[in-house]
Amino acid sequence: MTKRELEGMMEEVRAGTLAPEEAAARLRAAPFEDLGFAKVDHGRELRQGAAEVVYGAGKTAEQVCAIVRAIRRGGARRVLVTRLDAAKAASLAAAEPDARWDATSRLAVVGPAPEPDGAGEICVCAAGTSDLPVAEEAAQTAEALGNRVVRLYDVGVAGLERLLAHVGELQRARVVVAVAGMEGALASVVGGLVDVPVVAVPTSVGYGAAFEGLAALLAMLNSCASGVSVVNIDNGFGAGFLASRINHLA
Repeated sequence: MTKRELEGMMEEVRAGTLAPEEAAARLRAAPFEDLGFAKVDHGRELRQGAAEVVYGAGKTAEQVCAIVRAIRRGGARRVLVTRLDAAKAASLAAAEPDARWDATSRLAVVGPAPEPDGAGEICVCAAGTSDLPVAEEAAQTAEALGNRVVRLYDVGVAGLERLLAHVGELQRARVVVAVAGMEGALASVVGGLVDVPVVAVPTSVGYGAAFEGLAALLAMLNSCASGVSVVNIDNGFGAGFLASRINHLA
């Protein structure tokens, strides 16, 4: 549903020609746009507070650009595209001049950056430098959704003093995202230091027995610290989105 359509519907409600209950039903079932290869959900922002996010991997550059164009045509001020490689990012930038792409996170944001309106800060901490692609995906997702983000990088448990030097930033945050591979211990340690939700992100960083992140995933799922939730392996986007949801609960 476009902004113009929404305003027209609200005018009908005000004029008494459309019942509020009917308007609410239309909003819940806002239409999608069928592009043939994709069905773009124009009601996502009205239902969930954020426009549909495009997963770039597995799509052609032309498909990515067409979906982004359709989402913007539906009224979204900004569109996030995740897992976008350099070649597709170049095509997107040619089609959408206000697109910004980050090579580390492989995340593109099309449209103006929002003013932070979350209740507090989101702290994203990463165990090692190898975890930065996932950590930055989480951090930049949260920023694109209107949050202030504090980054604490290379603070893994192998050198615990590096993390303990930042206890103040951790305890000031409203949500903490803990990103780690190997044995995934960072989430449990952070969970024992703060009284806010911790979103744990296992990464596929590690040697053979790490099983491409499975060891970290299982360790985080079995965390002895309370208040730790876990997203999928390497899912920085999911962690940033969830942290934003929590930070916008007033």
